[in-house]
Amino acid sequence: MARSSTIARPPLRMLGVEPLRAMMEYARMSFARDIAVARGDGHAVVLFPGLGADEKIMRPLAQFCERLGYECYDWGRGRNAGPRGDPVAWLHHLSTHVDAMVPKRHTSMSLIGWSLGGLYAREIAKALHRRVRQVVTLGSPSVRIAESTNVGWLYQLLGGDTRATSHFTKALKVSPPVPTTSIYSRSDGIVAWRSCRLVPGPVAQNVEVQSSHLGLVWHPDVWRVIADRLAQRPGQWRRWDPDANEPAGRPVTAPSTIAIA
Repeated sequence: MARSSTIARPPLRMLGVEPLRAMMEYARMSFARDIAVARGDGHAVVLFPGLGADEKIMRPLAQFCERLGYECYDWGRGRNAGPRGDPVAWLHHLSTHVDAMVPKRHTSMSLIGWSLGGLYAREIAKALHRRVRQVVTLGSPSVRIAESTNVGWLYQLLGGDTRATSHFTKALKVSPPVPTTSIYSRSDGIVAWRSCRLVPGPVAQNVEVQSSHLGLVWHPDVWRVIADRLAQRPGQWRRWDPDANEPAGRPVTAPSTIAIA
């Protein structure tokens, strides 16, 4: 897929309405608990929060995964304030931590990362590819991190190391060796949607939804895609098709606004 040499940040007017949109999407999630999807096989799912977020923000998604029958794990590092010190060493420690945190009875795990957490998930999938079944990212940039987001100020406020940005920019050129789905929104007010698109391949797909960036973690349409991704058997990954994957006779409570790429 051809990439533009310049990927502009989302307009500030879109950033300004992010909190309001996220609250509306949270309310929508509260009234859409009967999303019709297949139950899972009980494998492990690890969640990685976005910049400045923690387990509390990810909890609705974790509860959704648990209701489907998966064993869900928080990344175990509290609030995501960005990598500390040498990013290579930091990511190595995080990979080791995740490997030890998920019991060995789980022969494979799925990694779901929101925003910056998605970058962690991709890197961990490279390190633990023998145990990682797949990666799902939500509004996570795949190119030009520094120029394509509106949260550089927050990263600096939280004490993020600029070396991590350079490391991720280089690392993103190499895709994880496992199936990867990037969920993104053109109306994202924080991360430029073009930067979230993967180069499509046999085990890589982009799925577009209509959501704010902050609301991606609890948007019903996002949950429906996640449920379909998690339900796939190891070695049988297939591309998301909203029509083919709609349970017959059991429509999703919330209206669908999903497109595929």
